[in-house]
Amino acid sequence: MNAQTNSAAIELTSSAALSDRISLKPLLNKLSGALQASAYTLGGFGILLVLWYLLSKLTAGALPGPVATLTVLWEMLKDPFYDYGPNDKGIALQLISSLGKVFIGFALGSVVAIPIGILMGANSFCNKLFYPIVQILKPVSPLAWFPIGLAVFQNAGTATIFIIFITSLWSTLINTAFGVGSIPKDHKNVAKAFGFSTWRYITKILIPYSLPHIITGLRLSISVAWLVIVAGEMLSGGLGIGFFVWDSWNALSLEKVIAAILIIGIVGLLLDRFFAVLEKKFTYAS
Repeated sequence: MNAQTNSAAIELTSSAALSDRISLKPLLNKLSGALQASAYTLGGFGILLVLWYLLSKLTAGALPGPVATLTVLWEMLKDPFYDYGPNDKGIALQLISSLGKVFIGFALGSVVAIPIGILMGANSFCNKLFYPIVQILKPVSPLAWFPIGLAVFQNAGTATIFIIFITSLWSTLINTAFGVGSIPKDHKNVAKAFGFSTWRYITKILIPYSLPHIITGLRLSISVAWLVIVAGEMLSGGLGIGFFVWDSWNALSLEKVIAAILIIGIVGLLLDRFFAVLEKKFTYAS
């Protein structure tokens, strides 16, 4: 009897240990994947730093090296919220100003792009009507739009928001139209068979199916918006990361220019990652 009890206890212990191993396996796989991704990231940055160092040496110091630039970057980050006047503000205040303009222009562009994209994707007449306009206006440089914005709004800051709006909406519009236009006929037939109203069709079929495409468009648009803000603020002046880059160049501080470029790149990466997570979530959900 004791032998049977011991055997049963051993089996239970073995089962529990096996269960623990199985439950730990996904966690270990995630940890291994995260470590591998971090290793690749560090390796990529290592290659970048080496190339940067070599370019600095080849240009005989005309291009600041990594050590000098990262030292200046550290000084900028030590007190990012200082405010010593209109043209002398901390890097955090510059970023906040730029991000505010970007999100306003991006939001306005999205409000315009998504409904027009839905119309173009759902209706062939609207697609034929708007498609030539989209293709004519989409390639226009943001710098070409700036004088138009300045003439209309009589304000450099508002003109900057305008060029973000007009250049960032096209990716969302085109991807929305593609997503809506690619809804399978079976989905539409089911909606007709069950007598869906227009609103029910939009909320239950059109939006859920096209949402991954819309988010992809938003992801591309936010990248364009963040790209445009630098050029816009170089023209408009005032407060912002683009103006900071131009002002640093005028002050002959290439270290600050490159440090600002690094900050712009990191913020752009974070914005892209945010929309990438949304894109993955809604793609899997659909």
